[in-house]
Amino acid sequence: MSSPVQVTRLSSSQADFKQQLDQLLAWEAVSDTAVNQAVNDILHQVKTRGDHAVIEFTNRFDRMGVSDFSSLEMSQERLQRALDGLPQTQRDALELAAERVRRYHEKQLQSSWSYTEDDGTLLGQQVTPMDRVGVYVPGGKAAYPSSVLMNAIPAKVAGVDEIIMVVPTPGGEVNELVLAAACIAGVDRVFTIGGAQAVAALAYGTETVPQVDKIVGPGNIYVATAKRAVFGTVGIDMIAGPSEILVVCDGKTDPDWIAMDLFSQAEHDEDAQPILVAWDEAFIDQVEASIQKLLPTMEREPIIRASMRDRAALILAKDLDDAIAITNRVAPEHLELSIEDPMDVVEQIRHAGAIFMGRYTAEALGDYCAGPNHVLPTSGTARFSSPLGVYDFQKRSSLIMCSAAGASELGKSASVLARGESLTAHARSAEYRIKD
Repeated sequence: MSSPVQVTRLSSSQADFKQQLDQLLAWEAVSDTAVNQAVNDILHQVKTRGDHAVIEFTNRFDRMGVSDFSSLEMSQERLQRALDGLPQTQRDALELAAERVRRYHEKQLQSSWSYTEDDGTLLGQQVTPMDRVGVYVPGGKAAYPSSVLMNAIPAKVAGVDEIIMVVPTPGGEVNELVLAAACIAGVDRVFTIGGAQAVAALAYGTETVPQVDKIVGPGNIYVATAKRAVFGTVGIDMIAGPSEILVVCDGKTDPDWIAMDLFSQAEHDEDAQPILVAWDEAFIDQVEASIQKLLPTMEREPIIRASMRDRAALILAKDLDDAIAITNRVAPEHLELSIEDPMDVVEQIRHAGAIFMGRYTAEALGDYCAGPNHVLPTSGTARFSSPLGVYDFQKRSSLIMCSAAGASELGKSASVLARGESLTAHARSAEYRIKD
C-alpha cells in the first residue's frame, strides 16, 4: 500500500499567509546557461544551413536516420489515412470537439470598421489575417491532438492562408490521433520535426520549410527557450509555465469530484499546481481523505504524487469573499467555481484564464470539447493576458484619410505639438496642408 502524500495546508488567517502563498506560487521557467547555449547554436545552424541542419538535429535528437527532407513531410493523403483509420468513437469525438471549437471561435471574429467625421475625414481600422502561422505540437507519447485543434482552428477561422504544423516523431513514433486532428483542423503542411530546430525552421525558413509570421503551441524547455529567442523575428503566443487549477468550493460538492479535478492538472507533470480554496475546514479534511483514497488508483500516480506534494495547497479561507480575493491574487490558468450560484460572483473574478462555473463543469471539459480555447495564460499572467483566440491571428491597421478641411484643422494642432517637441519637419509637413 502506498504511503499518504503530504499536501500543504494554509489558512488565510495566518499572519504570514501572503508570504507562504507567494512562496507556493513561485515558479521560474529560467533556462540555464547550458540550455541557452544549446538553443542559440541550433538557431544559428538552422538559420545559416537550413534543411541540412534540421536533418542533422532531427537525426541526433529524435533518433532518426533520414537523409533528405522529403521523408520529413506528411502528405495530405497521409493525414486523411490517419483520420480514416481511427476507431469510429475516436473520430466522432474528435469531430465533435473540432466543431464546437470552430463554432465558439467564429464568435470572436473581428471586422474592419470606419467612420466619417463632419468635415469628411475618415478614420477606422482594417482587420486582416496573418499570411502564415506555425503550430508546434509535442510528439511521441506526449502527444495532444486537442492542442492541434485549439491552435489550428482559430487560425483557420481568422482566415490565415497557410498553417504549417511541426510535430516530432522520436524513434519514428507517429501519433495517428495528432495527424487525424491536423486533417480535421485543415492544417496545410505537416513536418515531422521538433525541438529548437523546428522553431528555428519556422522562424527563419529553410529551403523546404516556409517562414511563418507567428509560432504557437506548447513544448519543452528547449522549445520555450527557442520561442523566446526568435520573438521579434516572428510573433509567439506565450511562454507557458506548468498547468494550474484553482478550485473554489463551498463545501457542498462531492469531495471525490474535487480531488479528481485537482488530479486532472497534477497528472500533466510534477510542476503542475492544484489548489483548493474553501471556507469549511471539515470539507477540506474530506477532500484530503479523498486525495489519499484515490491517489493509488491513478495510472500517473507518481507524477500526481509529486505535484500534490511539492506544488499543491489546500487553503482555508474566511468566507467566499476572502476566497475570491485569494483567487484574484493567484490569477490561475484554470478556475473552477464549484459553488451554488457562480453567476452571482463571476464578475468579481478579475484574473483567470478560463472560469468553469458550477459543480458539474469539470475543467477537463474545457481541455477537450467545450469550445473555448485551452491555450491559457499561466504563472499569474492572467493578470494581463488572455486565452489564445482568433484575435491572435488577426492584425489591425489604422485607417486615416483626411479631407482638405480636416487636414487644415488638424494641421494647426499638429504643428503646435510638433514644434513643442522641436520636430520641425513634422510641423512643416502638417503646415503645408493648412489653408490660409
